[in-house]
Amino acid sequence: MMTSPPASARIAPELLAPAGSLQMMRTAFAYGADAVYAGQPRYSLRVRNNSFDKLDALATGIDEAHAAGKAFYLVSNILPHNTKVRSFLADMEPVIALRPDALIMADPGLIMMVRERWPEVEVHLSVQANTTNYAAVRFWASVGIKRIILSRELSLDEIEDIRQACPEMELEVFVHGALCVAYSGRCLLSGYFNHRDPNQGTCTNSCRWDYKVHEANEDGSGDLHACGKDAPDSTGSALGGGARHESASRVYLLEEGTRPGQLMPIEEDEHGTYILNSRDLRAVEHVERLVKIGVDSLKIEGRTKSPYYVARASQGYRRAIDDAMAGRPFDMNLLGELEGLANRGYTDGFYQRHHTPEHQNYLRGHSESGRSLFVGEVLGVDTATGLAEVEVKNGFGIGDRLEFVQPHGNVIAPLERLENLDGEALARIPGAGRRVRLPLPEGARADAPCFVARLL
Repeated sequence: MMTSPPASARIAPELLAPAGSLQMMRTAFAYGADAVYAGQPRYSLRVRNNSFDKLDALATGIDEAHAAGKAFYLVSNILPHNTKVRSFLADMEPVIALRPDALIMADPGLIMMVRERWPEVEVHLSVQANTTNYAAVRFWASVGIKRIILSRELSLDEIEDIRQACPEMELEVFVHGALCVAYSGRCLLSGYFNHRDPNQGTCTNSCRWDYKVHEANEDGSGDLHACGKDAPDSTGSALGGGARHESASRVYLLEEGTRPGQLMPIEEDEHGTYILNSRDLRAVEHVERLVKIGVDSLKIEGRTKSPYYVARASQGYRRAIDDAMAGRPFDMNLLGELEGLANRGYTDGFYQRHHTPEHQNYLRGHSESGRSLFVGEVLGVDTATGLAEVEVKNGFGIGDRLEFVQPHGNVIAPLERLENLDGEALARIPGAGRRVRLPLPEGARADAPCFVARLL
């Protein structure tokens, strides 16, 4: 019988947030993250929306993190071809001199090179390495790896089994963000469609494009089905296990929206389909169990997402960690608050393999309550009028209930005054691309970061 450490002996897990820019890093720290991870574009799996391609930006990020008592991890988890292996050590020399807290790596060859050249540098093993068992953890420990980011395919029980078998190794798991439909992110779909290799950092998220499913007839023709709730098992999720699907023996043809007539055969087995869009991970309800297990770091995915995403996700998981450490019950309202982030439907992935219908309905009911939509970011407060200037992201208007999301706490208030920058009263602002002014409600602070959401 496995046992978890007593509450008095537990150490709070690190909350690790994504940073594609200095603004995202600062936002993550302001809203409760203990550490961030950022990628060096040439050697990580995020080339786009990454402002850390310049050494001065990277130096600023690392210095600011350390000054705040936070950690800054540098992702170097590419699975390189020979040309990048040859340039790796020379390119990393000035980066190592900036003293990131750890390198997140996946390729054994690059890990060997780092361990030989810079044995003092801490290395964390990327999820790309697909670590799914305690024997593999022990192997990586034997070559000097400090932390293992476990595969997303593991259940809570399997994570606990690894924790018990490897008590000295730091363990990290993903708790929120996009999931790949390929095994732990080792995907070829983007490379197949437009020659941009996900494993070289240039993924175009081809799994999230618009697809239609055709059911193949004996003569090879297909009957068109929209990819959605009414299509045969076309949810696109590889996360559903259980009994073999009644349609598993049928042959389907996949058609991407911008390539009409180009039909690709797809297959299904008892685990689902392996090419369409997965739901996003949201495991906030499992934070308490992960804390009890003794996982060292809880990781949010999303280096290409917005600062609002980082703020809201960091704030939510910070509360879940703090509640778990204090012995408070899980706050189900967090499900609804995280629902307001852009997502393609949520799943808790493989953490809990089989949910009862009652449990599913319970989670869904709380997710649908308290939902919100990101509508703007406060840029500053006009000292002459006392009004906050807001960059609009989505439409809102007089009478809407707005939530002002700030590091010290959120404030909800009805919107009673709205005007443009010329001081003209507005009833409603239709959408993004504009700036408006509105009053901050009592309890909101003018000197703190602030995002605005509309309660639905």
